[in-house]
Amino acid sequence: MSSIRRLIPDELPRLRQFWVEHWGGEEMVIHGDVFRCEQLDGFVTDDWKGIVTFYVRDEECEIVSLDSLNEGWGIGTKLIDTVLEEARARNCKRVFLSTTNDNMRALRFYRKRGFELVAVHRDAVNESRKIKPSIPLIDYNNIPLRDEIELEMTLNA
Repeated sequence: MSSIRRLIPDELPRLRQFWVEHWGGEEMVIHGDVFRCEQLDGFVTDDWKGIVTFYVRDEECEIVSLDSLNEGWGIGTKLIDTVLEEARARNCKRVFLSTTNDNMRALRFYRKRGFELVAVHRDAVNESRKIKPSIPLIDYNNIPLRDEIELEMTLNA
């Protein structure tokens, strides 16, 4: 596996393009908040096969995006571990994230790594779609995208 390093400002155009290709736009809308590349910290593998972006505020670290283009290679796990290390170094009390109601793979991935389901935000995706209309109505399995599921990991002091 290639090594993981911090994203640098010069790579913002590449990150924006990655988001356009893999997330359908230059911004993420989660629980009504709009996230743009230049607002986020992140880590990337040297070959850009794995990327994680996150935001730290008030002793909390929110993971905004996680991508592993080679699933099953441990890239996603290593990226999550790197964010957890960073969150602890910044004295965060918790790391949290949201995924959509259709994303069973993500739910399984995060639960296996110690994240707990803490909330279901009904119709949150429908609200986010008002800000970012390119969010699909249904996924590739014909499951309607409506709700956000919030997961968290509490960090020890």
